[in-house]
Amino acid sequence: MDARTWLLALLLAAGVIALQVVIWLTRSRVDEQTYSGPPRSDYTLTDFTLNALDESGQLSFRMTGPHLARRGDDGSVYVTTPKYLMLDGNDNPWNGTSDSAWINKDGSIMLLDGDVEMHRDATATAQPVHVTTTSLTTRPKDKTMETAAPAQISQPGTILRGTGMRGDLNTKTLELLSDVHNTYQSQKSKPRKPKAGAKH
Repeated sequence: MDARTWLLALLLAAGVIALQVVIWLTRSRVDEQTYSGPPRSDYTLTDFTLNALDESGQLSFRMTGPHLARRGDDGSVYVTTPKYLMLDGNDNPWNGTSDSAWINKDGSIMLLDGDVEMHRDATATAQPVHVTTTSLTTRPKDKTMETAAPAQISQPGTILRGTGMRGDLNTKTLELLSDVHNTYQSQKSKPRKPKAGAKH
């Protein structure tokens, strides 16, 4: 075989190898797209009420909603448009809504997403409070909450806005972490420097 024939054979072999590589890569992408994604749910519930209890058998939180799906791989649940109730350290109810919620298997972490709202009605010893944000991580058993997103805390006569928030329902404390702005609604109140944290 002369040099030209050898060159032609090598080019044909390289072309065949390249074609096989392209076919393999293309098939791998199709398989990955076809079979990737979350695992199927163990079960789903509609128009449900979920009562989660702590280690002592006391109510940790209550949630209702139109649809709940339990994941089979880790036992967590996903809820659409939930309504929920948590209790503070004095058993005052905090009610809330969000676009969605994810709860881990033992109910110690509840992630709320979308239009998140929480409020506590006025009591004999506490003012009403209304909290809004777009993402909130709550730990119902510890009665704490936090977010890195912008948040707003409203009480009669004042509105606090800031970025990032921590809350402890045991001590009834809500704290905005940065870029805090305070709006006073009372005409008799003089403007004061906003505080980064407030007791509620």
